[in-house]
Amino acid sequence: MSALSDEIEAVFAAAGTQGFLHAREIGVPHGPEVSADADEPVVLASVFKIPVALAYAREVAAGRLDDTERTRATARYRVGGIGTAGCADDVEMSWRDLAHLILTMSDNAATDVLFHRIGQEAVERVLTDLGLCSTRLIGCCADLFASVATELGGGPDDDLEQLPAAATPEQLWKLSQLDPERTTSSTAREIATLLEAIRTDRAGDPAACERVRTIMAQQIRPRRLSSGFPPGVQIAAKTGTLPAIRNEAGMVTYVDGHRYAVAVFTRGGSLADRQPAVDSSLGAAARLAVEHLRAQTVNP
Repeated sequence: MSALSDEIEAVFAAAGTQGFLHAREIGVPHGPEVSADADEPVVLASVFKIPVALAYAREVAAGRLDDTERTRATARYRVGGIGTAGCADDVEMSWRDLAHLILTMSDNAATDVLFHRIGQEAVERVLTDLGLCSTRLIGCCADLFASVATELGGGPDDDLEQLPAAATPEQLWKLSQLDPERTTSSTAREIATLLEAIRTDRAGDPAACERVRTIMAQQIRPRRLSSGFPPGVQIAAKTGTLPAIRNEAGMVTYVDGHRYAVAVFTRGGSLADRQPAVDSSLGAAARLAVEHLRAQTVNP
């Protein structure tokens, strides 16, 4: 196992980043696992949208929310620049369509509108019910952007997207948003636990779990986990991105039916917007981990 750990660490090192990984076969109690600093705290970034979407799906399954009811994403939520967050005008759509945008394109506005509808307590119940004691949630996307603005000396009327662009690297590295001890965070092991619970219907009503799995399978960003696996392997996943942070957590299903929960988080030495080497390192490390598991259980 140490040789595998060294190989995984080398993948991340070659990309100029530090990696945190946990992988296990889904539905195999006490089966083999692959870990690389899997219990170290990591910044979740948009991976936190998985428990948000799950909390929403549980509310729908319980009859507390009509998913066809329409709502409005207004200028209050217009931060993040993609999906409804990037629209010039107010957007009206159903709750289920907002949930779709949360996981497929990581729409921050859709996330916050839905988050405010179901409440943080509903999301925290997900974490409590699954025993995810190391997972900490500090508000929604707007809360995280507001903390960045405050730390960079901005005010309520400042452009929250322009402030980081004008900041020095030294200021950015000190942001609480990049520190797992001061922002929404978890561990690779706990996020893999969450994924396995979703895949095995232990995270809530089976209809709720199926809803989340279905949307995650339609994610539009294939350059991380998916980059490491051959055609035919299905990936249902969610990315997370911040300066120096590149994450993805997902469920990997092979054509033979074997399924794996894989959570990969990185913290790198660069603040660049585009980091293709780091993106692909997530897929390469995930593939190494999953192929090791398959060598023990599928073709021992």
